[in-house]
Amino acid sequence: MQFNVAFIASALLVAAAPVLGADFVWFAGADCTGSVIATSPGVVPNECVWLTNGGSAKSISYSGVTDHAYFYESGGQHDICSNGPTITTGGGSGCATGPTGFNLESFSFN
Repeated sequence: MQFNVAFIASALLVAAAPVLGADFVWFAGADCTGSVIATSPGVVPNECVWLTNGGSAKSISYSGVTDHAYFYESGGQHDICSNGPTITTGGGSGCATGPTGFNLESFSFN
């Protein structure tokens, strides 16, 4: 009986815990098509994320964003979430595609 009470209490705590983080997927094609370059699951708010190999993606899908997502194009002045985002989206889920001639290199959200 003690095991059942502990198990039920643990299950309730897990069920009541808020889901933290958002999931992002990097794509080779526009509009979140083509091959998947990388995945970034469970990203926490206000964390800048970029590909460690210096790569970039034409588009990035997102889900679980609480307020806004910020995407930064590749190229010197925007590297690693600097000098303002190229694309700002609302919360929830969606897809961001880099502007003509540019890929996306990093992102953050709040």
